[in-house]
Amino acid sequence: MGQSLILGLGEVLWDCFPDEERPGGAPANFAYHAAQLGYQGGVLSRVGADERGEKLVHWLAQKGLRTDWIQRDPHHPTGTVTVDVSRPDHPQFIIHENVAWDFMEVTPQWRAAVQSAVAVCFGTLAQRSPRSRETVGALLEGEKSKRLVVYDINLRQNYYNRGIVERSLRLASLVKFNDEEARVLHHLLELPGTTELAWCQWLLEHFGLEGACVTRGARGCLVVDRTGWAEAPGIEVKVADTVGAGDAFTAAWIAARLQGWDVAKQANFANRVGALVASLPGAMPPVAEEYRRLLEQFGHKPSLA
Repeated sequence: MGQSLILGLGEVLWDCFPDEERPGGAPANFAYHAAQLGYQGGVLSRVGADERGEKLVHWLAQKGLRTDWIQRDPHHPTGTVTVDVSRPDHPQFIIHENVAWDFMEVTPQWRAAVQSAVAVCFGTLAQRSPRSRETVGALLEGEKSKRLVVYDINLRQNYYNRGIVERSLRLASLVKFNDEEARVLHHLLELPGTTELAWCQWLLEHFGLEGACVTRGARGCLVVDRTGWAEAPGIEVKVADTVGAGDAFTAAWIAARLQGWDVAKQANFANRVGALVASLPGAMPPVAEEYRRLLEQFGHKPSLA
């Protein structure tokens, strides 16, 4: 795959578990797994000018990510999330507010980064504040025709509304959400029909998307694009924790699309990656060797990148 650049845009933070703090945030997780898949992973975010911020940037750089675009905020602290894993298959998050990533700014460096990327992934949470919402819109407006712009919906707590979701869908070329979010979107956007397939097909037509994906946890996934659709069955694994598994799935889906694979191959490859990460502790386990073997199994040809 060479070193084509894939970016995660949005929150970077510390996931604070009962026994330790782990670096996290969906965009950073996504970029990390893109890097593990052989791409150059980069993060567009903002941390505080504090010890947590320095430690986070250093950690992400050690993991092989481009961190030179991460902004420093002199007025707001680095983001933190309190994670309750009393149910490992369904972690609960308390996402603290008025933190650095709520104040992301458009800069010439960020514009240049987006313009040099083959794919950019963003979500809903990072748009909870007006400043960061404006930044996401300004950066991504008009980009979906030039590169893959991936909206990984990631609904969290009360940090979303219909306007934010619809605007994000218009910015995107691809959308991904889980089966719980599918039911929320059905009501929020008044989606016609009664099946996830019908909802995905409507989203493609209504928002001019190239593809849509619904993850179903242990029940696999559905991938829909303009060529057709495919479902992949669930893969039985012993779940360590599911934090980061969805972000790994998204990175794998994008890698599969960049390879030009059909929807069935996309669904099965991303499914395998998501299951693997769910079986390992933490959002960013070292999986490059496992990914390399998986790519070979799926017939990955580097010359296609």
